[in-house]
Amino acid sequence: MSKHFKFLSLFFLTFLCVQLSAQDVPAPKAQREFRAAWVATVANINWPSKPGLPVEQQKQEAIALLEFLKNHNFNAVIFQVRPQADALYKSEIEPWSYYLTGMQGKAPDPYYDPLEFWVEEAHNRGIELHVWLNPYRAHHPSGGPLTDSSIVRKKPGLALQLKSNGYWWFDPSKKEVQDHSASVVMDLVKRYDIDGIHFDDYFYPYPDYNKGDDFPDSASWQAYKKDGGKLSRGDWRRDAVNKFVARLHKDIKKEKKHVKFGISPFGIWRPGYPASISGFDQYEVLYADARLWLNKGWVDYFAPQLYWPINRMAQSFPVLLGWWESENTKKRHLWPGISVGNDTSTRNVNEIMSQIMISRGVLPNSMGVIHWSINQVYKNPPIAKALLAGPYKNGALVPASDWLDDKAPTAPHAQTEMLNDTTMRVAWTHDDAADVFRWVVYYQHGNVWNYAVLNRIDRSFEVKMVGGNKQPLTKIAVTAVDRTGNESKFNEVVITPPSTGQ
Repeated sequence: MSKHFKFLSLFFLTFLCVQLSAQDVPAPKAQREFRAAWVATVANINWPSKPGLPVEQQKQEAIALLEFLKNHNFNAVIFQVRPQADALYKSEIEPWSYYLTGMQGKAPDPYYDPLEFWVEEAHNRGIELHVWLNPYRAHHPSGGPLTDSSIVRKKPGLALQLKSNGYWWFDPSKKEVQDHSASVVMDLVKRYDIDGIHFDDYFYPYPDYNKGDDFPDSASWQAYKKDGGKLSRGDWRRDAVNKFVARLHKDIKKEKKHVKFGISPFGIWRPGYPASISGFDQYEVLYADARLWLNKGWVDYFAPQLYWPINRMAQSFPVLLGWWESENTKKRHLWPGISVGNDTSTRNVNEIMSQIMISRGVLPNSMGVIHWSINQVYKNPPIAKALLAGPYKNGALVPASDWLDDKAPTAPHAQTEMLNDTTMRVAWTHDDAADVFRWVVYYQHGNVWNYAVLNRIDRSFEVKMVGGNKQPLTKIAVTAVDRTGNESKFNEVVITPPSTGQ
């Protein structure tokens, strides 16, 4: 064999390998990460901007927040619908919220159901909506005067007045309190197309709500002891909360298995866990045995409020996150809450970006964080810009919850057509569109794959025939994703380049 022939053979073999590599690079999977923000309605922190706004302005403010989340590649919102035993939705159990209309018990005029509106608008943008409730707060000092429609007045004896001006708190030990709050939760699960039920860190109240004095449940405690109760007072309180959490998890799953149950407790379980950590003891003061709930798998996701910086030794973000992950024995989602703050400095931007990247490293199989709160991102342009340029540059799917459902939807039926010399459109249909929450379009230019995460209402997507790498479009595929994050198989559509006529 001549040297010339060997050279040509090697050249053509190399050329063929390059062509095959451009065609046969496996398609990537869309990134999985829970990207959420809290929207607080108590004291009108985030929405609506003040009580009694005209309905159209309320809607415009809601749309602005949801558009922001969509445009910055968030995929979930935690929306507070029960800030103080009231409702930002139509309820036969509790009154309309003061924070919505400026008068407790007064419906919006002209009438609309804010939660129904938020759910529809969020889903149309590919955003999960989790309803956030305070299970035990009966009245907040910013919530206007108590009216005859208040549960404090309608069901006297369930709520106790605290010494801090204006606070009323349900007695968690009372079965009637547990039954009432459970009925509120299940009413929401049954009537609304929500994606999750969410509690924050308010179980028994923080000490300053009662000016440092013990919670005033002596009557309930004495009745418990009289009936032969053997638990200590702290264990008795924790037991009441534990039973309520376990009950709700069971009831939610029985009604709608796909609805996730999430809790966002105070970020420290107890001082000394792990050894370097000190600070507030929620186990002993809030009577919240949050570690137990995670150990037992009574939640589908767990979002400890890790509102401290990376290098604060006594409450270090990565140290606490690593400890909570070690307690995640049932392998539920662990999506920490992070406090973004109003600080627009480069130092704060770097802190938040670093916390997101640390969470990705600690939790590679189910990444995600929840931002406190939406205003600290929405009204903080440096943070918003850094998120979109960095960790949230591309869209992401919510990590799948295979203990809820592990059956993927069927694949869509996709077709392509040339729109012009530079653009191709892919369109699709599905045999059961009601089973689909999002779509993903994958497309390959040369040996480079990209993807776009689309919303349930989308049915087509346009792709350039030549990509940013100056390579031609060679493949397109579309997948369907269901409510619990399962993604269908896909059949690649191989693109035949248009004839050059030569």
